[in-house]
Amino acid sequence: MGQQDVWRLLSRTLPFPKCPTLEASRVSSLRRARVVLQHLRMSVHTEAPEVLLERRGCAGVITLNRPKFLNALSLSMIRQIYPQLKKWEQDPETFLIIIKGAGGKAFCAGGDIRALSEAKKAKQNLTQDFFREEYTLNNAIASCQKPYVALIDGITIGGGVGVSVHGRFRVATERTLFAMPETGIGLFPDVGGGYFLPRLQGKLGYFLALTGFRLKGRDVHRAGIATHFVDSEKLHKLEDELLALKSPSAEDVAGVLESYQAQSKMDQDKSVVFEEHMDKINSCFSANSVEQIIENLQQDGSPFAIQQLKVINKMSPTSLKITLRQLTEGSSKTLPEVLTMEYRLSQACMEGHDFDEGVRAVLIDKDQSPKWNPASLKEVTNEDLNSYFKSLGSSDLKF
Repeated sequence: MGQQDVWRLLSRTLPFPKCPTLEASRVSSLRRARVVLQHLRMSVHTEAPEVLLERRGCAGVITLNRPKFLNALSLSMIRQIYPQLKKWEQDPETFLIIIKGAGGKAFCAGGDIRALSEAKKAKQNLTQDFFREEYTLNNAIASCQKPYVALIDGITIGGGVGVSVHGRFRVATERTLFAMPETGIGLFPDVGGGYFLPRLQGKLGYFLALTGFRLKGRDVHRAGIATHFVDSEKLHKLEDELLALKSPSAEDVAGVLESYQAQSKMDQDKSVVFEEHMDKINSCFSANSVEQIIENLQQDGSPFAIQQLKVINKMSPTSLKITLRQLTEGSSKTLPEVLTMEYRLSQACMEGHDFDEGVRAVLIDKDQSPKWNPASLKEVTNEDLNSYFKSLGSSDLKF
């Protein structure tokens, strides 16, 4: 029944005798009908779009607009962002592109993995289309000829990293929370993680990838994931100043960002969370196998090492082995080559057991007790691992 049908039903009245009580009842009924109609109209017209694409000042502005879902990326959002990004890149009146998240809590909490798991069970093509188009967008951001500014205020995880870290400018705040926790859901740190993670200082990227360790605030900048750090309360003013620039160059954009960073004193004297552990991270995570990393941590025996052992032992054994090889190979590949490799890995993971089990344990039943299969590292053979990295042939990702 449509809104017009409801209106006709509620508007239909029968003649009442001239009775004050009945007349009052009739008026009351009409008032209730109007309230119902008002709510119906609001429900029809207030459903917000998942992503806002606006041309403002000198910039194209992308706003991820699913705050109730922490701005998690859907395929629909990716399909709206990619062509608009390409249009703005070619538009002589658009000088920079800004991407941000709505709601104040998250920039983007990753891809909508629950939808992917449900589609996989229903034997739909979403898992192929989503990863292919997401990685194509990641590559387009990296190759974008216009300055790309990601305001990564709040939660920035997985797919949210993919639509920010490959851009020229990434602005963190004290509210930024970065993580690549995919080994805990039977996946691997994708969206180009195999490219940017091994290029962080020392073995920091390997540590972040295998453990899903969270970086917060200024540490995201100090790790090299963000290019700038700005107080969250200044973001609106920063954005307004960027939009007001006249035909800005990348250097002009950088100048504005640097001026705001210079004003920020928040957590300036706070020690870097990973700095005191960098020697241990470099020594323990410099290994050719996950088993050797575990042995290194056991031999170290420090409280830090013991904590990382506890974390790693909860992760999918298959995901851990995939991730170490992904980063090792990715360290010498171009981003398009890495994304092609990761597309192969994503499709192999969708065919495996651990992804569905990880989503169940973390997002559906929330028992945090996944039953991995294989259940141990020694059960994940080299033959098993090689099968994840094999070419998909004509269906492989191409740029």
